[in-house]
Amino acid sequence: MSGDLHCHTRLSDGSLGIEEIITLAAKKGLKTIAITDHDCLAGTVRGKVIGARHGVQVIPGVEFSSTFEEIGKNIHILCYLPDSPEMLEGLCKRNSMARKRASHFMMLQVAKRYPIPTEFITKCANGSTNLYKKHIMQALIECGYAESFNGEMYKKLFTKESEENILITPKYESTKDVIDATHEAGGIAILAHPFLTGCENNIDDLIAMGIDGIEVNHPSANEDQQALLCKKASKAKILITGGSDFHGLYNEYKVSLGDYTTTDDDLHALLTYKSKQKRLQKKLAQATETNA
Repeated sequence: MSGDLHCHTRLSDGSLGIEEIITLAAKKGLKTIAITDHDCLAGTVRGKVIGARHGVQVIPGVEFSSTFEEIGKNIHILCYLPDSPEMLEGLCKRNSMARKRASHFMMLQVAKRYPIPTEFITKCANGSTNLYKKHIMQALIECGYAESFNGEMYKKLFTKESEENILITPKYESTKDVIDATHEAGGIAILAHPFLTGCENNIDDLIAMGIDGIEVNHPSANEDQQALLCKKASKAKILITGGSDFHGLYNEYKVSLGDYTTTDDDLHALLTYKSKQKRLQKKLAQATETNA
């Protein structure tokens, strides 16, 4: 029953379509996956239908970008199983507009430096709900100015350490607001890959904000780091998840779908989490009435 709960499709910055991801999952024997496109819930209904056809359980999800104002960094919150996904459309739209503004500026800067028409870059984003750095990199590769998606050209253009960077960091909705919006929509809020976004020292603050769990099993964390995250989650009695963060051709790591997963027990805990929380709240309410 273990599942890969972090997968991206062409709707955001993955290179494969929804059906291709699900077909690949079925071929690899994965019984459960979650499609977690960036700030986009458009594929959840289709994913569930196609998944049923292939015998793969597709958990509805989305990976929200957020600005963690306390540390001045952007971090990601995975939202799973929202009861009212329509309540999250406004958040998706606001975050997408912030990303689009930043990406448009970076695209124009690349077009100034290299003789690449902007339509070559936007063509690489066909099928996506936004323009991502990997789409810009694809145009640079296709036009012969870069050799790989994550090589020297990427470091030159998109890392803060480079003096020649064109990086614009979007200002997203605050992390607290994203967590609250997830809960208001009846979803489960999981902190995504803390070692990738550099918030591993602020997990206690995020627990206080109300996160329901931590993504532990992820290619950005080594065994010692995963053990540390697992300890944090266990101490706080919150959920543990895992996923490959699969992007296909655009993968940041050498990883295949299903290489990083959520264990059977942790997946069961996620799927039964909301019902357990409701029972707990009911007991607390009954105890309060009894003591009143």
